[in-house]
Amino acid sequence: MASSTVFTGVSLFKSKNSTKLITSTRFSDSKQQLSLNSVKCCSKTTAATTEEATGRLVTVKNGNDSLEICRVLNGMWQTSGGWGRIDRDAAVEAMLRYADAGLSTFDMADHYGPAEDLYGIFINRVRRERPPEYLEKVRGLTKWVPPPVKMTSGYVRENIDVSRKRMDVPSLDMLQFHWWDYSNPGYLDALKNLTDLKEEGKIKTVALTNFDTERLQIILENGIPVVSNQVQHSIVDMRPQQKMTELCLLTGVKLITYGTVMGGLLSEKFLDTNLTIPFAGPPLNTPSLQKYKRMVDAWGGWSLFQTLLKTLKTVASKHGVTIPTVAVKYILDQTAVAGSMVGVRLGLSEHIQDTNAIFSLVLDEEDVNSIQEVTQRGKDLLRVIGDCGDEYRRA
Repeated sequence: MASSTVFTGVSLFKSKNSTKLITSTRFSDSKQQLSLNSVKCCSKTTAATTEEATGRLVTVKNGNDSLEICRVLNGMWQTSGGWGRIDRDAAVEAMLRYADAGLSTFDMADHYGPAEDLYGIFINRVRRERPPEYLEKVRGLTKWVPPPVKMTSGYVRENIDVSRKRMDVPSLDMLQFHWWDYSNPGYLDALKNLTDLKEEGKIKTVALTNFDTERLQIILENGIPVVSNQVQHSIVDMRPQQKMTELCLLTGVKLITYGTVMGGLLSEKFLDTNLTIPFAGPPLNTPSLQKYKRMVDAWGGWSLFQTLLKTLKTVASKHGVTIPTVAVKYILDQTAVAGSMVGVRLGLSEHIQDTNAIFSLVLDEEDVNSIQEVTQRGKDLLRVIGDCGDEYRRA
């Protein structure tokens, strides 16, 4: 449940640290206090497309910057190693099948192994083998995760040019920026330089990944036209629905979520299993399974998680879908969520049918109440871990 903070147009955060971060940058003169009318990012006055009306597409927007994406994104972290060997040709063929099925938004990063290169091969296949109107619906979202060095214009430009070359596009659809160390205010310099590249046409939209609420507000007050923040969000990890969504409602910034099926833990495969007994259940043999098992432990443990899986299975059976389908739809229905990631193991396994079932699923009040009855028994991860992204910055 969201906290009861009331926004009155003044800064939400008054710590000395946040003030220092704002005033120590070279472009802090553009800082503006957020109010209900200052940074509305995603109001849309044009008529919705048919696919938007049916919930498949959504537009993230800030001022004149906007991008239409599929509400379920194909996450390409799984191409980086640890999930099985990726065959290039098989992976590209799989990307085409996902896009042919209407799942045409791909999310990647500069450090996800060959992800950007695969997208470059894929988009060229689309240019050659699909009609122009098909190409117009394909989106490639990438991330830049630099070391905390001095963010000069030349350094930022050089790195963005690398992604443009790998993805073989003149302009990145979305650049999502990550920063490791908040004590270094260079993230504001990086974002200012990214905004300049957007004005040059090398980036269409600027976004964030794993930023907390305090820093998101600072960034917006410094005039950076952020359209979205990609954060971890699942039925188990509801942290974004607290502080973060309050600021999103004020400013219009949208959330893109990952970890929504917890690497596959939120699935029938792990129902009625006991991982407390060695070798008794499915192996946690991928980086994502290992990561999100730690999240389960922090939230409430395996026994409570089994209760959640049983509840989700009851809901899924009622609607003729699978547990992952229910898990993603539940998060898509949350405040400020524009889209949710489902990881794709390209050329190794596919879940196109289950994913497309998300768009027609409607969770009723009984479904939601039964899920919340279980989740409220878990720990408040905002208290345990901290705000969005804090899991990457804890000492």
